[in-house]
Amino acid sequence: MKKNWWKGVTVLLLLYTAIAGFLLPVPRLAVLHESIRNLYFHVPMWFGMIVILGTSVFRSMQYLRQPSPRLDVLAHESAKTGILMGVLGLATGSLWAKYTWGAWWTPDPRLNGAAVAMLIYGAYLVLRGSFRDEQQRARISAIYNIFAFAAAIPLLFVLPRLSGPSLHPGQTGNPGFSSYDLDSTMRLVFYPAVLGWILFAFWLTQVSSRLTFLQLKSDEN
Repeated sequence: MKKNWWKGVTVLLLLYTAIAGFLLPVPRLAVLHESIRNLYFHVPMWFGMIVILGTSVFRSMQYLRQPSPRLDVLAHESAKTGILMGVLGLATGSLWAKYTWGAWWTPDPRLNGAAVAMLIYGAYLVLRGSFRDEQQRARISAIYNIFAFAAAIPLLFVLPRLSGPSLHPGQTGNPGFSSYDLDSTMRLVFYPAVLGWILFAFWLTQVSSRLTFLQLKSDEN
């Protein structure tokens, strides 16, 4: 029971984020207005995605050094959680765009980069399903997983900064999330939200991994 204390912390952090995120005051800014509350959900989801995808790559690297079905499962389930977090990030971003920019989707570099990154990871799932041999599938998937992460980081963080104006905060069109708008009150919610979503990603991965291990045991018997 003591080993699962962090799950209770996760629940408390996410409950706090949901309640405080809607009730505590936020800066009154042009363009963003009340939609700035989405910062507590949209951005922390991306943090959770990056951390859990990084964990997936770490497991893939471990697998390539010392092949093990357990490591393959952990890498795969971590990647699936990362993809889910990415999709949620895109969904909340699209909703935010509708209320701030007037459209569900715009030709914004960050939006398009994130979409391409998710398509690359979607191909990872398709690739795994195309192999019948378990060892070959695990090995090829591990290699591709490393490539996918290496491609996703520039798409999410580097290319959008090099490709010109963006409607995202901090660039042309909106104020940046700095001391100007991410004030002390918002920080009280934002930082716990980031930690909560990261822990939730690990929790979800743990559950899905256990289910997969049980399925593998059942198939062996």
